[in-house]
Amino acid sequence: MHLLVTRAPPDAERQADELRARGHEVSVEPLLGVEFLDTGRLPLKGVQALIATSRNGLRALARNEALGRAARRPLFAVGPATAAMAAALGFSDIRQGEGTASALAELVVEACKPEEGALLHLAGERLAADLRGQLETHGFSVDQPRLYRTIPASALSGGIREAVASGDIEGVLVMSPLTARTWADLLIGAGLREAGQGIRHFCLSQAVADGLAGLGAVAIDIAETPREDDLLALVARKTAH
Repeated sequence: MHLLVTRAPPDAERQADELRARGHEVSVEPLLGVEFLDTGRLPLKGVQALIATSRNGLRALARNEALGRAARRPLFAVGPATAAMAAALGFSDIRQGEGTASALAELVVEACKPEEGALLHLAGERLAADLRGQLETHGFSVDQPRLYRTIPASALSGGIREAVASGDIEGVLVMSPLTARTWADLLIGAGLREAGQGIRHFCLSQAVADGLAGLGAVAIDIAETPREDDLLALVARKTAH
């Protein structure tokens, strides 16, 4: 099956390599770019723990002078891939969530006490969930510096437009609601809405699938949990011969 990987590098090539190892033809078309923002040295005084809801937040931290001090604090990671990156950066006290910001907030509430200090969320400019609001409801103080921004692509590359138009792209992996909306907008803008309806969409979650609404009736499969491993397992099941 010819699959399209839409996530940003460096995760895109890693995901593409995994799919190629499973026998798929794979093209890569990053639909979101990542720009790291200069926030200065992160203030850690009074912070009892850090929260990472994406690997990009950790990549931004890796560029910050505060990394060494930050790694001595507990870190709550949204899922296994984020937890693995945190470990690679030197964190030793890592609490792993189940893949969603809401579940991660519940884990923080169970493990931390508001009186023991603030929480630092390694956030981007676009927030898919109100993690801060959920934690403030329980009395926590949450610092949420914007460390990076995601920038949607303005157009599909010529090769991908041609592949979609010809029906060569058979499936696309979609990892976030913004990616889904960007994909739908770019297909429509290129006059490929009808062609896109012939593509199977492998989505990380229902929220991601909802972002494809502009395409109308498209084939959608949703991972059992919002984890990349489960998305790849879904692709394997749906493409088995």
